Amino acid sequence: MPFQKSFDVHSRGRGSIEITAEVARVVRASGIAIGLVNVFVQHTSCSVVLTENADPSVRRDLETLAARWAPDGDAAYQHDSEGDDDMAAHGRNILAGASLNVPVGDGDLRLGTWQGIYLWEHRAMAHRRRVVVTVLG
Repeated sequence: MPFQKSFDVHSRGRGSIEITAEVARVVRASGIAIGLVNVFVQHTSCSVVLTENADPSVRRDLETLAARWAPDGDAAYQHDSEGDDDMAAHGRNILAGASLNVPVGDGDLRLGTWQGIYLWEHRAMAHRRRVVVTVLG
């Protein structure tokens, strides 16, 4: 039987917030031993990503890359109704993605040694974000 639960993440603005523990709690609560977990964010200006969880400089460098891929305030943008970071945040969401899948085994996440699940906030200001976790098995 599929299992689904949502939780909120409060960002402080642009940057990443590790949500691995929250996702793992949902997986354990599901009672599903073997399967797949989908993590989905219900927004178009932040992302859910799987990246290194040991060295924080990786996530800082991702911010540097994102600024190159989708810079704030580009004069070519037409969509800027919520500020200079508005269209850039949508572009970063498209590039990084709004969902990911992780295998489940023995009732827990099957992540690699240095992998963590993060909500990546692309807006400059703080936001409350809703994450939906669905476990199938």
